[in-house]
Amino acid sequence: MMVVIMDYHHIGIYIAGDIIMSENPGEAIKKWRLIFGLTQTAVATKLNTSPSVISDYESGRRKFPGSRFVRKFVQALIDTDLERGGMVVSLLERRLLKDKFWIAVLDMREFTEPVPVSTFLQAIEAETLVAPPPNLDIHGYTIVDSIKLVLEVPPAEYVRLYGSTSQRAAIFTKVSTGRSPMIAIRSMSSVLSIKPSIVILHGIKPDAVDPLAVEIAKRSYLPLAATDISIEKMIESLRMFK
Repeated sequence: MMVVIMDYHHIGIYIAGDIIMSENPGEAIKKWRLIFGLTQTAVATKLNTSPSVISDYESGRRKFPGSRFVRKFVQALIDTDLERGGMVVSLLERRLLKDKFWIAVLDMREFTEPVPVSTFLQAIEAETLVAPPPNLDIHGYTIVDSIKLVLEVPPAEYVRLYGSTSQRAAIFTKVSTGRSPMIAIRSMSSVLSIKPSIVILHGIKPDAVDPLAVEIAKRSYLPLAATDISIEKMIESLRMFK
């Protein structure tokens, strides 16, 4: 079990992300079961449950099962495929080599020295909506085009926003309300148990941010800020940090 988690973790993230971010998670569960060529009975046996439970999830008769079930489900798919020779896993590996993540990335850096969050926010003229702890340090940042992220990048790739550390600022440009980035981060953090140090919504005034986005940030204990500084000036300011 540990071998699969270590060696095929990125494939597991890809599948789990597709299920969680789907408008119809039940259909996504069914799609992946069929991709792996498994019956409901085979999956149920792996999960130590009944085929009717799998059927209910796929049909929507049961409420979305949550991150724990998705983890076990994805692991069951990968384990079973590896027992059969790993054909589907190998095909997915090749698919993931066609990297679309960088299409959405405008800038991404790690700092050699941590930057106090107050200094970071001041540099990009950001106003806080959910205040960060005063002693928070930022170790890097990722700036993404949120429209390209949604349209071009598979949801499973969102975890790569964190770079080499999650102690960073995730900056989303071209946001209209801020709701989508917060929903995406909350969904992925429930599966991976990681989240950025702070989220910055760019191109929107603080009073235009969707109240739901703010509420998600509060419930997730995730600092949130907004800025309408130009992208060029923001990158220039952040590049001044070592």
